[in-house]
Amino acid sequence: MVESAEEHKLGERKAAVLRVVVEEYVRTGEPVGSETVADHSDLGVSPATIRNELSALEEMGYLGHPHTSAGRIPTDLGYRQFVNSLPPGKLRDPQRREVADFLSQAVMDLEETLKGATRLLSHLTTYAGLATPPSLSGERVVHVELVSIGSALLALVVGQHGRVDKRAMDRPEGMTDDNLADLGKVLGEAFRGLTVAEAEVRALRMADDSKEPIKGLLRALADAFGDMHEGSQSDHVIAGGVANLAGEAARWHRETILRLFEALERETEMLVLLKEASGADELSVMIGREHPSTEQWEASVVAAPYRAGETMLGTIGVVGPTRMDYQTTILAVRAVALRLSELATELGE
Repeated sequence: MVESAEEHKLGERKAAVLRVVVEEYVRTGEPVGSETVADHSDLGVSPATIRNELSALEEMGYLGHPHTSAGRIPTDLGYRQFVNSLPPGKLRDPQRREVADFLSQAVMDLEETLKGATRLLSHLTTYAGLATPPSLSGERVVHVELVSIGSALLALVVGQHGRVDKRAMDRPEGMTDDNLADLGKVLGEAFRGLTVAEAEVRALRMADDSKEPIKGLLRALADAFGDMHEGSQSDHVIAGGVANLAGEAARWHRETILRLFEALERETEMLVLLKEASGADELSVMIGREHPSTEQWEASVVAAPYRAGETMLGTIGVVGPTRMDYQTTILAVRAVALRLSELATELGE
């Protein structure tokens, strides 16, 4: 493994001691002492030497020292150094199969797939999964279909990245299934390749040039396009497995959990975090005091963008305590983001 700049500054022994402290503290939640470090490392030095290294790491700001314990706990800086020095890795085979199986069964609706993906990430990490769906404002219509559901019709509009919007409307009296199929083909040709805003305008123009009952059907379809366009202007966060945060209560202060639940409910701060994460080429990790929001919650956010080809569509990730299993979380977020990108690319072709 290539040393990071920080690891080079720390030296090999200090870096090894820090790694053990982070790993053991994440695993147990208990401050880590010199004997534990000696037992879980192959440094071949005495506990007294390790105590000196722990003291040095504390002075450098990588470790904290709870007053009621002789052991140390990582600081945000210590977690950052640990994350920066993580070697490349892969998810365990069962987890990789879960990711592959879930996305192989994904539906055409990308937003529904994102909801499932956040729940999958929550299951893999025990934290809360988060995602931002792609905006429809510039997305092209690739398919319009009219489906008979008895005395009503269901209009299905599919965007280029797999977003599916549905609108129920009255079925014109006397319209046969053959008439419906013919009309569906006409509409499909009329709106394919347009943005939802352009499709709304075209549907209204076609309505003006049509007679009832087709006029009413086209106006209803225009309303559906209009709702889709308005919805694209209001970003939102999809959250899955939020209850897992309560299950992680041992890793949090009660006030921290309450603040985080409030933030999830408001969405605004989460949107800011995820949008900042979307600017990263692959994956970003925000730890505690590194960001005004995560500092307030004493939390960490691991997130990655997902794309269709070269086009960035949104962000997916998790929020959890700073005492996080960073390696598993990073690998899980990266794997899910990669598979989502493959799926979105396929849907957009």
